[in-house]
Amino acid sequence: MTFRRTLLLALYKLSDIVILLCSLAYTIIVNSSMGGPSNLSNLLSAQISVQNSIVLAIAITIWHFIFQFLGLYETKRFGHRIHECMDVLKATSLGTCLITLFMSLFYMNFLNGSFIFHFWISATFLTIAARMTMRLILIVVRNRGRNLRFMVIVGTNQRVLDFAKKVKTRKDLGYELVGFVDNECFHKENGVQLISRLEDFAGVLNQHVVDEVVIGLPVQTFYNEIKEIAGICEEQGIIVRFLADMLFDLRFAKSSIDYLDESPILTLYTGPMDSWFFWGKRAFDILFSSIALLFLLPVFVIAGILIKLDSPGPVFFIQKRVGYNKRLFKAYKFRTMIKGAEKQQSKLEQLNEMSGPVFKIKNDPRITKIGRIMRKTSIDELPQLFNVLKGDMSLIGPRPLPVRDYERFEEEWHKRRFSIRPGLTCLWQINGRNGMSFDKWVELDMEYIDNWSLLLDLKILIKTIPAVFKGSGAM
Repeated sequence: MTFRRTLLLALYKLSDIVILLCSLAYTIIVNSSMGGPSNLSNLLSAQISVQNSIVLAIAITIWHFIFQFLGLYETKRFGHRIHECMDVLKATSLGTCLITLFMSLFYMNFLNGSFIFHFWISATFLTIAARMTMRLILIVVRNRGRNLRFMVIVGTNQRVLDFAKKVKTRKDLGYELVGFVDNECFHKENGVQLISRLEDFAGVLNQHVVDEVVIGLPVQTFYNEIKEIAGICEEQGIIVRFLADMLFDLRFAKSSIDYLDESPILTLYTGPMDSWFFWGKRAFDILFSSIALLFLLPVFVIAGILIKLDSPGPVFFIQKRVGYNKRLFKAYKFRTMIKGAEKQQSKLEQLNEMSGPVFKIKNDPRITKIGRIMRKTSIDELPQLFNVLKGDMSLIGPRPLPVRDYERFEEEWHKRRFSIRPGLTCLWQINGRNGMSFDKWVELDMEYIDNWSLLLDLKILIKTIPAVFKGSGAM
């Protein structure tokens, strides 16, 4: 580790400790001004208390350990600002919980809800502000040619050149490209400077300043060469990075590195993988479905009565659907068809109006009078809020399909829609519903999976309301 890196790391750690102390002091003072159990004199006396000094030292240790554990002191040159902010939010949230729990063991008289909230807000805001300020300073420094890391890229295929172009244009990353190593230049473009052949790679490290080596050779073809180059770098303590998309020629998959003890694991995925967003989505599902079920209780009662008066049979229709990664679950709906309607479906297959494996008939003779109204207004889907609460479904996601439809899938890529939890509504519902082809329907599901975010969920949820009232495309 270079002196500059050591100094920068020390500044990060010191700033986090200073922010912790400032946040604690600020919160105690604010809590006191709001009539809390602490006042400024208590704060001053706390400074000379042996017990409080020990508690504070342990709190600093806890704070530092959490930041270290969550990787906030690792190099973030390739990291995105949003990801760093989310990492800070995770660290300050976990740190606030653990420090509060620890301090409560010593019966600290200033601990209350207001203290915890103000401390968490101030610590989070100040830490993010400090990190963003440091990023801006580093960008200015790197743009002036300082704090640079020298990189050698092994390979000259198009993906490697695209990566090199991004590195060159992103001055804020702070990389200086030394050159390329390959037996020949497979894609001749301006700026490609071959400095060595693969078999002479050791000489590159002897003749040039090299901090990092990026390997972009196809593994299947150049396995032995890659193994030798990685071994040379390991011997000399030089960082090696691999372009993950060179392992397999995959179109949609993203990659990340995880660890099982000391064993690194390369993960390829297409759906959302961020656990923080995932649990945020799940928490919103539980909160929204619980409140919705409570307020919709009168609608459930009225719907049940109307269904029983309209035709004989149960109030609810329960059907096996294909869910997350093809798990089967029982989906709940209000019954909109006559009793035993599923047994009659085989006789109506030739009347199917939907392309692909999905079965839909606009004027299905099995639908009851009240069922037609409920389908038009999507009231029949409301019991699936119980599926959302249970965790079988989410509020937003691809619609769950019956087993019959899944068994008729002809394209393997269609099955990627099962890589996340199915939902009550998605892009399909707000873009015409049954008025589009099945392929277009699945394409919208893929668009949702590839661009998923909590903000996108909120937009879809808001746009679903007018789509339901309009009733366009409903069958």
